[in-house]
Amino acid sequence: MAEREGERRAGPLLTRYGRWRRRLQYEFFGGVSATSKAVDVTVIIAILASVVVVMLESIPQLQRNYGGLLLGLEWGFTAIFTIEYVLRLMCAKRPGPYARSFYGVIDLLAILPTYLSALLPGAQALLVIRLMRMLRVFRVLKLVQYYDAGDILYEAMRASWRKIMVFMIAVLALVTILGSLIYLIEGAENGYDSIPRSIYWAIVTLTTVGYGDISPSTAAGQALAAVVMIIGYAIIAVPTGIVSSEFALMRRNYTAGKVCGRCYQADHPKNALYCHNCGDML
Repeated sequence: MAEREGERRAGPLLTRYGRWRRRLQYEFFGGVSATSKAVDVTVIIAILASVVVVMLESIPQLQRNYGGLLLGLEWGFTAIFTIEYVLRLMCAKRPGPYARSFYGVIDLLAILPTYLSALLPGAQALLVIRLMRMLRVFRVLKLVQYYDAGDILYEAMRASWRKIMVFMIAVLALVTILGSLIYLIEGAENGYDSIPRSIYWAIVTLTTVGYGDISPSTAAGQALAAVVMIIGYAIIAVPTGIVSSEFALMRRNYTAGKVCGRCYQADHPKNALYCHNCGDML
C-alpha cells in the first residue's frame, strides 16, 4: 500500500517534469521558437570564437602578453558549453544514450579539456595541458549538429561503413601484394630493403601522393609503378561512389520529411516533434 501511495504521489511530479522537459526542449533546442534560434546562434558564435582563442593561445607572443585575457575567455566559453551540455542532458528523453552518442561525446569534449587542464597543475603536466588545448579545437565539430547537411552526411557515412571497411581490406591486400612484387623486382640495392618499406611505397604510389623518397630504378619496377598509379586513380572513385549513393538516399529521406534519429523512420511532417513509429522526440 505504501508503494502504491508513493507511486500515486510521484505521478503528478513525473508528469510535471515531463512537461517541463518538453518545454525546455522546445524553447532551447527545438529550432522553432525565437529563443531556440537565439541559442543556436549564440552557441555557433561561441564555438567559432573559442576555436580562435585556442589558436591565439598557441602564439607565444600573444600568450605572454594576453595570457590572462585568453584564459578568462577560455573559461567563459567553457561555462557556456557546460550549461548547454547540462541542459541537453536534462531535456533528453534518455540522457544515457545521448551522452554516448556522437553529439554527446563532442559536447563533452568541448568542455572536458579545460577542466582537466585545471586539475593537472605542475611543470610535469605541461605536455598533457598542451594536449588538452589541442583537443579544444574539436569544438568545431559541434557545428555539425546545427546543419541538416551535417546530419545527412553523418548518417550516410554510418550507413556505408561496412562497404568502406570491405573496400579498405581489399586495398590493404592489394598494397601488400604490390609491395611484395616491387620488393622482389627492385631489391635492397634500390632502396627496397624490406617488405614493410615496399608496402609503404605501394601505399604512397597507390594514393598518388608520391613523396619521391623511394622510387624504382629498373624498367620492370617502373612499369609496375605506372600500373599502380593508374589503379590508384581508379580506386579513388570507389569510396566516393559508395558514400555519394548513401548521401543521395539520405537526402531524399530528409527532403521527404523529418527522419527519426532513433529508428530512422522518414516522412514526418516538418513541424512534427515526435516520431510516429517509435515515439522518440525528433
